[in-house]
Amino acid sequence: MNAESPSTGGLNLPQAFLLLATNDKDGEPEVPQPVLRAALAGAILAELDLLGAIELQGKHVRATGAAPESDFQHQLELIRDKSRPHTPRRWVSMLESRAELHRVYEGMAALGIVDHVGEKHLGLFRTTRYPERDHAPEAGLLEKAQAALGGAPADPRTTALLALLRATGLIDKVFPAADQNRIRELTHDHWPARAVADELRMIKLAEAEAAT
Repeated sequence: MNAESPSTGGLNLPQAFLLLATNDKDGEPEVPQPVLRAALAGAILAELDLLGAIELQGKHVRATGAAPESDFQHQLELIRDKSRPHTPRRWVSMLESRAELHRVYEGMAALGIVDHVGEKHLGLFRTTRYPERDHAPEAGLLEKAQAALGGAPADPRTTALLALLRATGLIDKVFPAADQNRIRELTHDHWPARAVADELRMIKLAEAEAAT
């Protein structure tokens, strides 16, 4: 890792998730864009929850009154300022954003973790990929997650990351040899990841209805 790269602990949860959800070589996401955006929204909720800025009270997400420094102040203000509380799944739906996805990727590019690779098609359309540039942050994430899956105590941030990978169907791809019982043990009660899974089910239902 070079001097400008963040340590593993320096990555926020949305960055960590996108790093594992993106192909190192070609910079393409390993899941479709709707899945990626929903997961990113869930990762933002999980990050704010880890910081103590929000919490699940009954069936609704509420701001706690704490204002810790984070890269997701805008989302926290939205949750704080809503006159009526919403469920976690509703917040995942509301926070899904292509612009936010781009912002998080660009933040990692600025840190030297990934490269920004832009491509023009027929001079009209532009696509952007983010292949890995510095493997050390991802290697650190994988090492901690693998240790937790192997039975070592898991810190809340690693647990949240594993739960999001499970919700999006990526955990078997990233950790194909992991014990399924251990995965369930670690991730079953993580509310932001459950919200992502619920939102993805709603997306699939909508797509199925549109196809009929």
